[in-house]
Amino acid sequence: MKKLLFLLPFLLLAFGCARNHLNVPADSFTEKVKVLGVVPIIVDTGSDIRHPQKDQLISLVTEMNRRYEQQFVRRLKTTGNFYTVALMDGNAQEIFSNLLFRREKRDDAAIQYNKYFWKNEELRNYLRKNSLDAVMIIIISGLAKNDKIYSNTLMSSLTGEYNYLVMTAQILDGAGTILWEYPNFRGHILSYEPMIGLQYPDFSEAEANLSTKAEIKFKTLDGLRRKLEERRKDYLLRETNETTVYGKQFDEMLSFLHFDPEKEQKESARALPTPPAERPKVESQTPVAPAAVEKPLAPVSAVPVVAPAVAPAAPLPGKTQGFETIKPSSEEIVPASGKVY
Repeated sequence: MKKLLFLLPFLLLAFGCARNHLNVPADSFTEKVKVLGVVPIIVDTGSDIRHPQKDQLISLVTEMNRRYEQQFVRRLKTTGNFYTVALMDGNAQEIFSNLLFRREKRDDAAIQYNKYFWKNEELRNYLRKNSLDAVMIIIISGLAKNDKIYSNTLMSSLTGEYNYLVMTAQILDGAGTILWEYPNFRGHILSYEPMIGLQYPDFSEAEANLSTKAEIKFKTLDGLRRKLEERRKDYLLRETNETTVYGKQFDEMLSFLHFDPEKEQKESARALPTPPAERPKVESQTPVAPAAVEKPLAPVSAVPVVAPAVAPAAPLPGKTQGFETIKPSSEEIVPASGKVY
């Protein structure tokens, strides 16, 4: 059972990579999007962020965005899906305010997230100005939803409304078409995890006060900073340059951006039935043995004429089979002649 649980993430990743998670056919996407621009990661200050130190929290997340967005762009280039991937210049908040049409809190397939809609004309001008085929917009926003959180011992839990920061992303063309999005709804198994929780149930205080219900409290800015800066560890438990929070979000997004357009074309061609009219042509193309007159004949060696086998005659009286006994004409002894060796 432990081995199965260990292999489950790799199996999910393998199945996820084998599927097209784009909103358009993969070959159409690769033809259309050669140059992709990535807008600096945006913080939606107008979203549902309820932290009492909201302004300081926004400044903290903005600082972390500038620190780690280059890592995402480098990893996006390694997918090989684009000819050029570039991190765009400019102020993220200004770009966001110029392009945003409206936001909408959505609950699709039991996944709650914030979806964004854009001004088509401004978006088209932005792509034309920067010579882009498409643009990727990544947004961190606040979201409140009902959840059930357990204590560290798993002996207690508290169901309530908690405030989170979530990450969403879209790839759009000049017409405003959403070519790809995260959270992604084109997989076999739908999943979407918040980026970081801003609140927690204080089970320790409830236990200390012998209370049956814990209070929901906001995390401190120092605690949130430590969580955002927490480094991933490799197999040898050494710290890497990637953070746990951002790295997990980047992993999820990139897992939905791995696709093979050539494989998709082959599978589509394999799925098409063969027209019956083509069958006679296939049969006519079957190689036929050339006529005997066209192929030079190999020289035929003369077959030796073998005399018909004659049955041996029956042995005569006074003769042995196979050898003839010659009787001397007289009883005179004839001396041997010749050399003796």
